Parts: sequence; structure tokens; C-alpha cells
Amino acid sequence: MFTASVHYRLFIFLRDRLKPRINKVKSDIRRPVNFELLGHGFVPVYKKGVKGHYQLVVTKKSWAKIKRNLKSITKKTKPMSLTERLERLNQVCRGWMNNYHLTNIYAKVKKLDEWLRNRLRYCIWHDMKKLERKRKNLIRLGIEDGQAYAWSRTRMGGWAVAQSPILKITITTSRLKRKGYRPLLDYINNTQTSIW
Repeated sequence: MFTASVHYRLFIFLRDRLKPRINKVKSDIRRPVNFELLGHGFVPVYKKGVKGHYQLVVTKKSWAKIKRNLKSITKKTKPMSLTERLERLNQVCRGWMNNYHLTNIYAKVKKLDEWLRNRLRYCIWHDMKKLERKRKNLIRLGIEDGQAYAWSRTRMGGWAVAQSPILKITITTSRLKRKGYRPLLDYINNTQTSIW
């Protein structure tokens, strides 16, 4: 009851004296777990002996948005060269990670990074198109001729191939880095600071 009266008096003061536009949906008194601002939210810290502390996290809506953006860039049918794709990807990832570098997202970013590398491998596999070209490229990447022949003619779908040893052995993270890919975890290691 007390908080509601304070909220009402504050609302009257702002409306009558300062006269800004006030969004009644966003301006409310609520618990930290129900509070979201600019894609950030709060969750309680679950540690023994720690009570009343909260961690800064990325909201579900923001996770969905970044995943949608990354998906559109790494769409296999999008007509882009690998270097263009990686440049665009690095721009989006750098901006997103700079915005959310104070949040506690290491585990989720690790999964997102793995998913992103598989998407890139899928794009590369799709761009090879023909079986003979796939075989020659696998040989160039260090696979023996017989194995390259078998792998190039696999009956697995492209997404399954991207997650299989066929591409994980050949198109490694270090090879992607040499082409210009920057893993999301690199951004975290460079920018993450403790807010407690």
C-alpha cells in the first residue's frame, strides 16, 4: 500500500511539474525479476549464504532477436561470399556483445558460438555444391582420397554433415579464425568485468 501511494505521488509530480510523457505500462513498481530494461533483466543469485542479490541477464526476447539476426546472416541460400558473411557476422556480434558485456551469459554464449560455427560449416558445405568439388576440397583440407570420396557422397543432410566429424575435423575453429571469424567467447574474455 505504501509503495502504491509513493508511486502515485511520484507520477503526479512528474506529470504536473516536469511534464514528460509517461508510459503507464513501463513505469511501475515491481520486483527485480519482473523488471526488464533495454534487453536486460535480473535473476536471483543462488548461492549458499547469499540472499537478496541479483544477476544481470539477457532477456528471452533479446536472445531470440540475436539468434534471428545470426540466422539471417548465416542462411545458406543468401548470396554472400564467406568473407562478406564473416565481416557482417563480426559486426553484429561485436555490437551485441558490447551491449550485453555486463550480463552473466558465458554458458549460453558458448552454446550459441557452437551453433554459429555449425551454421558457417553448413554454408561452406552448401557452397561446394557438386560431389567432385566436395571431394577435392576435402582432400585440400587434409583428408585422404578414399575417405574424401566416401564423405563427399554421404547421404546425410547438410545440417547433419555440419555437426559430424566430416566438417568438424576439416573446417576447424582455427581455420575459421584464419578466414576472419571471431568466436563470441573472445568478446566475453576481452570485455567482461565484474559488477559486484
